[in-house]
Amino acid sequence: MSNSAPPPTSPAAAYGARVRAWDWRRALSPTGNPGDAVFRGLLFCCALLIVVIVCAMFYEIGTNARLSIVKFGFGFLTGREWDPIQGEFGALPFVYGTVVSSLLGLLIAVPFSLGVAIFLVEQAPRRLARPIAFLVELLAAIPSVVFGLWGIFVLAPILREYVGPPLQKWLGWLPFFQGTVTGIGLFTGGVILAIMVTPIITAVVRDVLAAVPVSQREAALALGATKWETTRIVLANGGPGIAGAIILGLGRAVGETMAVTMVIGNRPEISVSLFDPSYTIASVIANEFTEATGDLYLSALVELGLVLFLVTFVINGAARLLVWSVTRGTSGVGRA
Repeated sequence: MSNSAPPPTSPAAAYGARVRAWDWRRALSPTGNPGDAVFRGLLFCCALLIVVIVCAMFYEIGTNARLSIVKFGFGFLTGREWDPIQGEFGALPFVYGTVVSSLLGLLIAVPFSLGVAIFLVEQAPRRLARPIAFLVELLAAIPSVVFGLWGIFVLAPILREYVGPPLQKWLGWLPFFQGTVTGIGLFTGGVILAIMVTPIITAVVRDVLAAVPVSQREAALALGATKWETTRIVLANGGPGIAGAIILGLGRAVGETMAVTMVIGNRPEISVSLFDPSYTIASVIANEFTEATGDLYLSALVELGLVLFLVTFVINGAARLLVWSVTRGTSGVGRA
């Protein structure tokens, strides 16, 4: 009896054999270990949960703001009247106060933060760098309401007596420094924000500068560069990361509530003078949410929260991309 050749395998049968041979453990883990597969699946679920929470927040806020969105449309962002009694709601004064106070805080905080970070990484000895870094980062652990109380009782009188009058004397010809100096206003809010975002910017910039390879510093010094020229080379290599740190600080400043609420004056007006009272999106939500009795009033406040949510989300996303772009080339994270 002769041995017959095996019957040819059809494409459908071959596909079925591959499906039966599929191992879910090896699909979830390169090693095929069940524990690794389960661990990877749990991590994936945790990451997916974050996305679900963000989407759920966006959907819930958008749903509750629907009444205001339908009534005012894009005019909500350009309107300047905020009158709950008459049912007129415009977000422009709050957007103005949020943007100006945040930019003013960055204008003050960024040079100081860069100077501290450069000193800690490039200049300070190790025994001095660690305690200074600890003290700077300790500012981030102070509650914002404590900053607000300190701003009312300490910072506002100092600005009213010793900072505002000299600014008016030497720069009073500019519209930014005109008006009555009371110590409570947009300028005080910007100074508070500068103090609060300094630890964040300093910490990120310090990590970015520390991630620059030591070989670049040694090469610059070997070519005859001075310490300052070497520092400039380090700053150029860490430029995207520094930009990411600044944007992270901006995101922190945009969403700050209690400290700014206590010192900014809480007046929905648009004024060029930095000494006049103003209002921010976070402040008006914190102040008036419990007083919102009508459906339209409540919906307008929720729409303000939606605007703040979108702005903060975009800012933090841009910061993450910038930080990732610099760390991938220095630490190998992006090549993993």
